Amino acid sequence: MVLGVGSFAHSIGTALADAGANVSTYLTRNYGHFPPTLVGETFLNSAFPSPVPLIREKKIDVVIPQSIDWAMQPWAEDLIQSGVGIFSPTGEAMRIERERDFARALCAKFKIPFPKSFVASNRIEAEKILAKNPQPFVIKNPLCSPTSPIHTILCETVADTRAWLRQVNYAEGVFLQEYLGRAEAGHIALVSGGEIHSLVTNQEYKYAFNGNMGIVAGAPLGGLVERDENDKYGLARELIHPLLPWLRESKFNGPLQVTAIRRDGKWHVIEYNIRIGVTSGPMILRMLKNPTEIVLRTARNENLKLEFNDKLNFGCSLTLAGYGYPFTQVRGPQLPLEVAGKFDCDVWWNEVARGTDGKLSATGHRIADVIALAPKLDAAIAKAYANIRKIRVVGSYFRTDVGQSLWPPGTI
Repeated sequence: MVLGVGSFAHSIGTALADAGANVSTYLTRNYGHFPPTLVGETFLNSAFPSPVPLIREKKIDVVIPQSIDWAMQPWAEDLIQSGVGIFSPTGEAMRIERERDFARALCAKFKIPFPKSFVASNRIEAEKILAKNPQPFVIKNPLCSPTSPIHTILCETVADTRAWLRQVNYAEGVFLQEYLGRAEAGHIALVSGGEIHSLVTNQEYKYAFNGNMGIVAGAPLGGLVERDENDKYGLARELIHPLLPWLRESKFNGPLQVTAIRRDGKWHVIEYNIRIGVTSGPMILRMLKNPTEIVLRTARNENLKLEFNDKLNFGCSLTLAGYGYPFTQVRGPQLPLEVAGKFDCDVWWNEVARGTDGKLSATGHRIADVIALAPKLDAAIAKAYANIRKIRVVGSYFRTDVGQSLWPPGTI
């Protein structure tokens, strides 16, 4: 059972269903309900205040959360106690993503490079920190959540930082992280049976517009993955493997992603996430020969033996953004969605609905994720672009430059 909505539930569910799983979705948000219905049964959280009775009734083997917010729900402890496999760490292990200063302290303990960072409870404290440390900062919420009062604001100058500190919501304080540049990359692994298993190195195109311009969007506008079980770029070796004592102590099992910046020849952690990612997750499951077994064994904290499909070495993900995105306070009407020709790669609908006439319409800011896999990176990128151009919605757009910067990892 997937806990989620939209393209995440559509893509993860389909990849597992194609591998033989019986998939259902517990709809956790009030949009993106149509796409998961294309995979299997769906259940509204308004009709079912807790998924636990459904999990027992349907004899679910594993639950896959879209967001870490499941752990804040009133039914979270019941879910853990139910004995169902959860494709996510629980308890203490979740703090590595949930609490940004905990991740910083963990890196300090294990001598992992991490940007100079500070926590402030209000604007006065934050401005004093900036006065003592006159440099640009990335402004984040101290607690990570889709509903955080502050979403990441990347400031490249001191003046940018000072201006934004006058505007942000200090309800939960503020986390100030030294800005280290744009040479960003990530690595995703599975932790199970007390061991770390590398999957892919990835890149997310987080800025809203071509040339890595505009604001950092709420979710990436594109992404690349490279099969990397041998950790070609050293991200896992430098930033994940030193954590092994803590991972074992905290009984961590599930996905672990590190996002890092390369500066002065060295990787520095920006943050850790405990999900396989909205853009990367579907590509990873397609790359694996036995994704259903791997998800189930990871959720049960069992030993893993990863096997990859031959020649699926690279993946490219493109997002078709809708009217008003990334400025989500701007909303347009429901708009007709047209498809010219057949797709020959994965297309996952997000904020899309089907009318009584059978036609599709775009209902929100993110319309679709188009994902292609290939032996070579250029082929994956070309196929993704050929397919996203088959979709038309007035006012929509996609980045046309994914792969032209930020790759190979550590470059800009």
